[in-house]
Amino acid sequence: MSKVLARRGRWSAYKLVLMQAAVAVAASLFFFIVWGEQYGLSALAGGFIAVLPNFVFATLAFSHTGASSTAKVVKTFYWGEAIKLLLTIALFSLVFINLKIVFMPLFVCYTLALIVHWTAPLYFKQS
Repeated sequence: MSKVLARRGRWSAYKLVLMQAAVAVAASLFFFIVWGEQYGLSALAGGFIAVLPNFVFATLAFSHTGASSTAKVVKTFYWGEAIKLLLTIALFSLVFINLKIVFMPLFVCYTLALIVHWTAPLYFKQS
């Protein structure tokens, strides 16, 4: 039963990450069409920085569920959040060091992807 719950929670988290990725790609396409390649790639990098750590967190956080493994659930949530934070820092560092980016589209797309995550209860039905 707990594997079913873990799978259901992981699938819900993956739907949210997929929605974040869709918004990031749409924003990147908007920047690409309106302002050109450099803006589009910068926006895509910002979306990637928001989406990849959330995907890693979803994978780690929903690996265990159930009352019998409560300690494992808490431990994987803490580890998932720590890895998510470190991965976000590392990705921002890599982008700033290795890519010639435009800051505005990078942060706009990053923020849009985070807003999708924060407002998830508004458009996802609980089942």
